[in-house]
Amino acid sequence: MWQIEPTTGWERDHKHYVRKRPNELAAVLRNLDRYMKFLAVSKNSKGLQAGYLHHEPGGVVAVDQKGGGANLQETRLYTYADDDTKMLYLISIGDKDT
Repeated sequence: MWQIEPTTGWERDHKHYVRKRPNELAAVLRNLDRYMKFLAVSKNSKGLQAGYLHHEPGGVVAVDQKGGGANLQETRLYTYADDDTKMLYLISIGDKDT
């Protein structure tokens, strides 16, 4: 079973998004839940593909806000999945420019 491990950067960014961008945060967290369900049934996290997932260098996967409604700022939750430990690290959340 996959577990989530937030970093201090994620915790700081999360507080900001709770106050300033709650709709974007809610959309990203819905997609994170979908991603976790995919991980639960997948043998290899690196092969997962979905419209809201973006593969970045170094094995990082960005989860975006797609499907959360209109007029949302483009937002990315950066994660790293460790297949050996079944740990999903939440690195940070921000807009595309940050």
